[in-house]
Amino acid sequence: MFNLNELIKSTMIIFAVIDILGAIPFILNIKQTAGEINAVKATLVALGIMLAFLVLGESVISFLGVDVSSFAVAGAIVMFFMSMEMILGVTLFQHDAKTSKTAAIVPVAFPLIAGAGSMTSIISLRAEFAQVNIALAIIINMAFVFMVLKMTGRIERFLGEGGIAVLQKVFGIVLLSIAVKLFSSNVANLIE
Repeated sequence: MFNLNELIKSTMIIFAVIDILGAIPFILNIKQTAGEINAVKATLVALGIMLAFLVLGESVISFLGVDVSSFAVAGAIVMFFMSMEMILGVTLFQHDAKTSKTAAIVPVAFPLIAGAGSMTSIISLRAEFAQVNIALAIIINMAFVFMVLKMTGRIERFLGEGGIAVLQKVFGIVLLSIAVKLFSSNVANLIE
């Protein structure tokens, strides 16, 4: 059943986990290496993944024999290497012609927007809130993600090369911190 309080809380939690504003340097980095990012495609794919995960997530993970902690640790490892690229200015992920065509999907839609953190949050929110409120919160967040993705060209021009380089280093460290936290908080569950 629709509940405004649940919708607001869900929206804020998902907004914090996606952190699309913090991901701007990473998005600009992808844009520089892979070319233009299709904002509509990235947003729709991320929306589809998150809504599908809202409905089917727990059953799919259980069916595959993977628990949420394993999923989160795998996502943390990918985020770790992405942050290393940003901090050290090295290329760890190969970018070729196929990569530039799929940049809107991998890594922007998944795992950047609809990644392990988002999916783990969706499962956690399902324990507390009605599914309709979480679905609406996802849609609201995807509208904001779309606006940010559409404005990356303007943001890039505003910041310039020097500003982008500084932001990439700073947010690379932030992304690394998130990866370490996600890894450490979930690897203990795997060991037990």
